[in-house]
Amino acid sequence: MIDLFPTAEEDAATIVRDHAAAGKALVICGGNTRSGFGDAVPAAGRLRSTNLTGIVAYNPGEMVLTARAGTPLSEIEAALAENGQMMAFEPMDHRPIMGTSGEPTIGGVFAANVSGPRRLIAGAARDSLLGVRFVNGRGEVIKAGGRVMKNVTGLDLVKLLAGSYGTLGFITEVTFRVPPRPRVEQTIVVSGLNDAEAANAMAVAMALPVEVSAAAHLPTSVTWKFLDCTLPQGEATCLRIEGLPSSVDARMLKLAAAMQAFGPVVKLNREDSARLWRDVRDVSPYADGTPRPVWRVSVAPSVGHQLVAALRLETGVDAFYDWQGGLIWMRMEADADADLLRRFIKALGGGHATLIRAPEEMRAATSAFQRQPDAVALLSARLKEKFDPAGVFNPGKMAGHTR
Repeated sequence: MIDLFPTAEEDAATIVRDHAAAGKALVICGGNTRSGFGDAVPAAGRLRSTNLTGIVAYNPGEMVLTARAGTPLSEIEAALAENGQMMAFEPMDHRPIMGTSGEPTIGGVFAANVSGPRRLIAGAARDSLLGVRFVNGRGEVIKAGGRVMKNVTGLDLVKLLAGSYGTLGFITEVTFRVPPRPRVEQTIVVSGLNDAEAANAMAVAMALPVEVSAAAHLPTSVTWKFLDCTLPQGEATCLRIEGLPSSVDARMLKLAAAMQAFGPVVKLNREDSARLWRDVRDVSPYADGTPRPVWRVSVAPSVGHQLVAALRLETGVDAFYDWQGGLIWMRMEADADADLLRRFIKALGGGHATLIRAPEEMRAATSAFQRQPDAVALLSARLKEKFDPAGVFNPGKMAGHTR
């Protein structure tokens, strides 16, 4: 497959027009750090954003940043750190779990709607996105949205592009909100809870007026893999609070007092807390150097533990929980078991399962994406036809499956 590196927006538009006229498909990617994700479909070339780089506009006082899509995420993070700001949605780094190299790009983050533990209170990546520039399947350059939330022109179009995995357009520039970074973070760990007990404890914690910014449950099968931070032995239910020092201290006291009703409570130091949530974000327990199937499953937080329990009776599965139990990272020991997994999800009220990693032959036989309901599938097809009538973009990926 030929890699194509446009150095300007109009270069990308020309490439798309040429491929549309020739009826040839393109894979859309940035740093290629999610290589191997999605359904394997042949394409003529790979259109990459990595030569479209640079921060276009950044005024920390406005808390808004505009950057070209191929700008390395590390460059964005460095600029924000200098000014005490952050990407609130805490995007994960897929390289450890996918076994890839390269540099994640800011365009790729929004194209895949990559959102980490703080999504509970900050929303997904798409909720921070204010504007985009992109090339559609006709080779036309489109601008949507603006630099402030008051400018709602094209706002829905902005939301459509986020999480579309490059199926609707080739993103060339993004504008997004960058709020202040919390001054401190603290994490408590409740020990010894099984999955169902942990789900209950996290629900209680989230209902308290303490603004928990991350809630995860780590069964014994994964806690020993968090080697960089000091966790108690056995199961660990982890809750994070962030903000100003005096506020965090007061809220932590209230949270710890409530959680003592569920089990022993310990507090992590600042360094261990940061390492813990980085490892949860990047799914470090399953960054094992193997191609064993890994699923990203989104369900109602109250039923996540039921799904895992049902699967454990039927097949070999390991799992841990983020987003208060609403996001389950699941590793299968052998087969992907897609039909079984999706059948159980439907029986528990719905959700979706996305196959993130699997051996090549398994990916060829298993749909990476949940089948959409008929009405949604029809709407998606109509959107695809409008944005990309020749079917140029990312034939192996489907839009609309991220939360």
